[in-house]
Amino acid sequence: MKNLDKLSSRGISRRKFLQLIAAATAALNLPNAVIPRASKAVEAALGKPPVIWLEGMDCAGCTESLLATLNPSAAEVVLDMLSIRYHETIMAGSGEVAEQAYQETLRGNYILVVEGAIPSQEDRYCIVGGKPFRKTVLEAAQKAQAIIAVGSCATDGAGIPGACEVNAVGVRELLKANGINTPVINLPSCPVKPATLLGTIIYYLTYKKIPPLDTQGRPVVFYGKLLHDNCPRRGQFEAGNFLRDWNDPQQKDYCLLLKGCKGPKTYTDCAQVWWNDNANFCINAGSPCSGCSEAGFYKNFSPLYAKQENFQLPGAGPVNADKAGKIIGAVAAAGVGIHLGASALSGRLGKKDEKQEEV
Repeated sequence: MKNLDKLSSRGISRRKFLQLIAAATAALNLPNAVIPRASKAVEAALGKPPVIWLEGMDCAGCTESLLATLNPSAAEVVLDMLSIRYHETIMAGSGEVAEQAYQETLRGNYILVVEGAIPSQEDRYCIVGGKPFRKTVLEAAQKAQAIIAVGSCATDGAGIPGACEVNAVGVRELLKANGINTPVINLPSCPVKPATLLGTIIYYLTYKKIPPLDTQGRPVVFYGKLLHDNCPRRGQFEAGNFLRDWNDPQQKDYCLLLKGCKGPKTYTDCAQVWWNDNANFCINAGSPCSGCSEAGFYKNFSPLYAKQENFQLPGAGPVNADKAGKIIGAVAAAGVGIHLGASALSGRLGKKDEKQEEV
């Protein structure tokens, strides 16, 4: 109860605290029976463990995303719960004071959060505090009890830095190349969703281990399903209605496949958990999915609004997205094979599944 008094002094009641834990466990698809255990684990951790949050080649968008959360403010809870000792953007200290806080935190067990890409060869592209960022990440990773890479820049060396000629890499690739085997939890997207970060931390505090990860190091619970499967425009896709003219009001809710949408090959829960206190997300706002939660974003997914993807359709071979729209529309009109067409277009007949479906 003494720990909860710290939250009460910041305007976070016991009820709000439990609501936050319930929301986080629900996002993790954990049963309600886990809520008391998760609450107890988080309460016990209030004021600790310490966190070192490093920022490399980034725009600070993931930090801004976290600090903008509401009802209750995840920023308030995380700042008190995890005792963030070093974070260049939000800490009051600077210079020698900031460096001292960093060095003191290195002495004990801490959680390392890395935001931003890392130059793998030429250190001059990212110097922080007169020290190459690459060396700082390697130093901090040595004793970290958990390492979390937030945002596409840190998970894959992607984002805007990944599209530049700076040989940027993600945290996992850097550590592997230097013989550091501490598991890295990748939380991609541009920016990271606060619910994803908070849910991952609560899982770690509750079970004392990292959540199940996919081959890209992403928690399966957040990145285990195709965006296409839960897209609010899925009905328009199956009806063969594809947006071709941005200025036609009748097409405003049509499928965005022909406008470069990467939803059929992007694994994320964006359609279920939105940004800004569930106010909106890309497709709902009229923008095609850019694939920011996948390895290779941004470089391999640009131009975002024009690139035409090829898909394998039964009996048609590789089909350009323009033709795919017409084929799926014809299939839908005939009233047969809709699921087959949707599966083919979403990439399920590609390398990830390699199972042949028959009508």
